[in-house]
Amino acid sequence: MTTIAQSLLDAARDLAPETVRLRRQIHQCPELLYEVPKTAALVAQELTALGLEVQTGVGRSGVVGLLRGGPGKTVLLRADMDALQITETGDIPYKSQNPGLMHACGHDGHTAMLLSAAKLLSTQRDRVHGAVKFMFQPAEEGGQGALRMIEDGVLENPKVDAVFALHVDPMYYAGELAIRTGPTQASADRFGITIHGKGGHAGYPHHTVDPVLVASHVVIALQSIVSRETPPWSPAVLTIGKISAGTINNVIPDEAIILGTMRTFDPEVREFMQRRIREVAEGVASAMRARAVVVPQEGCPPLINNPASVQLVRDALREFTGAEGMYEREPEMGGEDFAFLTELAPGAMWRLGVRNRSWQQPRSLHTADFDLDESALPLGVATLAATAIHYLES
Repeated sequence: MTTIAQSLLDAARDLAPETVRLRRQIHQCPELLYEVPKTAALVAQELTALGLEVQTGVGRSGVVGLLRGGPGKTVLLRADMDALQITETGDIPYKSQNPGLMHACGHDGHTAMLLSAAKLLSTQRDRVHGAVKFMFQPAEEGGQGALRMIEDGVLENPKVDAVFALHVDPMYYAGELAIRTGPTQASADRFGITIHGKGGHAGYPHHTVDPVLVASHVVIALQSIVSRETPPWSPAVLTIGKISAGTINNVIPDEAIILGTMRTFDPEVREFMQRRIREVAEGVASAMRARAVVVPQEGCPPLINNPASVQLVRDALREFTGAEGMYEREPEMGGEDFAFLTELAPGAMWRLGVRNRSWQQPRSLHTADFDLDESALPLGVATLAATAIHYLES
């Protein structure tokens, strides 16, 4: 390990008690989407105490800290602050105090690590040959918080030249890192389809237009978009998550509602699927004497790691783990709205292993028993700081 990498890791380990304290404090107070007043206030307080330039209310409730070093480029490091509507089942002393809400995706860890990275870099300004923006965003879990912060100018004043972030990953052990070039997370778009039929008595279906039957045919037909209309070498997933209709067993209802998601790595396939969902739903419904109203809800684009940025991250992070601790990550179909940033500036996201070696099974993201091995936090802090320094020196 080089002298610089070792000094950064040593500094991050010195900050470990504070990083853990921040992570547990945030974990106990999970907040949803844009309603993150306590988390945002904590972040702003910590950044202000470091003497950074601080903006609040960016993208409604985001927080931005700016560290100015010497002359040079500007690099942005990002963390997310929001939690999920999941009831925590783990028996831990810092368990969620907000019933029905939980930090089940590691955003508490992301925020705590980025705060510690800001502290580490602020105490070593002589290594910062440019400026570092620390972006703490709300509403990553389906609310397009990154996009709202972009609209509020997070990439300007000073203009951001590159963007980087990490995400905890319970599939890798603490001390391990993973990254890949190119597509790494899929786009994630939602849609709703309302089938309007004609209700009536269950014993006289010929007097009705049964929306439940129509919805069933629509669901089957939608699956053919992926199996028969998209290129087999371009991964895509179309999932129906909910169908609802009616209130009783002997009445045919007037309408049925279908809710689903579609995911892909290819922007052209994404556009094609969005169009075909509407055409298939409307066509099948019309053929069965019903009417379909399709309401798309565009989510985040695919996250595509920039090749040069990935190489820079590999060079910076390999100093901490060696080749044996750096893995080639497989692409995943889950969405990540850091993609809004990488559409506008070159950048990359890497994965920080947080699985304890004593755990027989990973404590997976978005589950009620999710947890992370806090011994991994100093490595996360050091890699964030090292990536910023490495970029500004390159």
